[in-house]
Amino acid sequence: MSKTLFQKVWDAHAVRKLQNGQTQLFIGTHLIHEVTSPQAFAMIREMGLKVRYSHRTFATVDHIVPTDQVAEPFSDSLADAMIKELRKNCKEFGVTFFDRSTGKQGIVHIVGPEQGITQPGTTIACGDSHTSTHGAFGAIAFGIGTSQVRDVLATQTMAIGPLKVRRINVNGKLAPGVYAKDVILHIIRKLGVNGGTGYAYEYGGSIFDNFTMEERMTVCNMSIEGGARVGYVNPDQTTFDYLKDRPHSPKGKAWDVAVERWKSFASDSDAKYDDVVNFKAEEIEPTVTWGINPGQAIFINETIPSVEKSDETEKASIAEALEHMKFQGGEPIKGKKIDVAFIGSCTNARLGDFVEVSKYLKGRHVASGIKAIAVPGSQIVAEQCKQKGIDKIFSEAGFEWREAGCSMCLAMNPDKLIGDQLCASSSNRNFKGRQGSPTGRTILMSPVMVAAAAVTGQVSDAREIFKNGKH
Repeated sequence: MSKTLFQKVWDAHAVRKLQNGQTQLFIGTHLIHEVTSPQAFAMIREMGLKVRYSHRTFATVDHIVPTDQVAEPFSDSLADAMIKELRKNCKEFGVTFFDRSTGKQGIVHIVGPEQGITQPGTTIACGDSHTSTHGAFGAIAFGIGTSQVRDVLATQTMAIGPLKVRRINVNGKLAPGVYAKDVILHIIRKLGVNGGTGYAYEYGGSIFDNFTMEERMTVCNMSIEGGARVGYVNPDQTTFDYLKDRPHSPKGKAWDVAVERWKSFASDSDAKYDDVVNFKAEEIEPTVTWGINPGQAIFINETIPSVEKSDETEKASIAEALEHMKFQGGEPIKGKKIDVAFIGSCTNARLGDFVEVSKYLKGRHVASGIKAIAVPGSQIVAEQCKQKGIDKIFSEAGFEWREAGCSMCLAMNPDKLIGDQLCASSSNRNFKGRQGSPTGRTILMSPVMVAAAAVTGQVSDAREIFKNGKH
């Protein structure tokens, strides 16, 4: 019987079916960080338990670390206490910790892939919403809560209900200046922020076949913003080439065996899906959000929706969004003055993102009065950028080049918006208060579009500013 990758991985990791209809699922890899793990460690300590398979658990610190301070103690006493607690827990329970001193620290969804920990055909769990990122490798990766972090630490399993599978095909050729971020924002716009509820998203078609692993990660990362618990791309030679010789990838003969096993998890050509959606790549343009969720997005040259011309079911949410964003329905998004430009996050802070932006930023400068910060997703990304001189290009252009971390994506650290500042951001969420200020405003877009906004001081079409935007 033909199966999807989701079904194959699920079946391979199912321990037993529970009386409530859920499945006890074995978790191959558990990724943890400083925010959702302390309480979980405390609970298993109180129960006298150990970490069931410590060699399958990996930790890093990302959410709370300041990106403008290396020395400890941190000025934020809570952040300082949290990193020390994570160190203590990892030492006590024998968990590998990519601390700052290792040179491998960074955002958990960037560290896992670059270390070769994220592998096809596996199950991955992490106490973070954007764990779906790892699906880019053909893994089934779940974001979980603290109680489930406890369960996985104690048993290496968790209880979860089955998902339906929706195949999302994007075929054709993207126009110059259109990126992976535009593709996923367009998908969420069309299917809705709740459209994926109860589904795993399988991304396919020529666009995903030709995407780099970093581009696939950008798309899978935001699956959760479309309501899908899981998003993945079938593993192929691009996947294997990325994983080859990574620190935790199989070596020697074990590599060849692993590749053959990984290939077997790809969806069968005649697999049946619960739903199939098709998009034409040529119809996608640079996309930006105008509201307070990632689905409230438009092409850069469209106008902001108005309450009067919207469907009855959307009027309330549009009115709420317009009020918070201080926008008027019917006016263009292009030209909106920004206060802050942020390039970073687990969505868009990989080497490829900074390489692409640096091509257009070189020789230009951030507009007067704009605060612009660039935050590498990991210490390894930062070092790679340094070796290529990218950090200097950003600095000379007026960006603050920071240390690795989540930074302004979620503002659980000193990087926050002030008052009602408007931020052009390469991150993944534009919820009210997401970037630290209750009245702060976020417009999501690709990193190149953020760079265009930074140098002009307003929301801009990067294709016009940089003239030769190329994919």
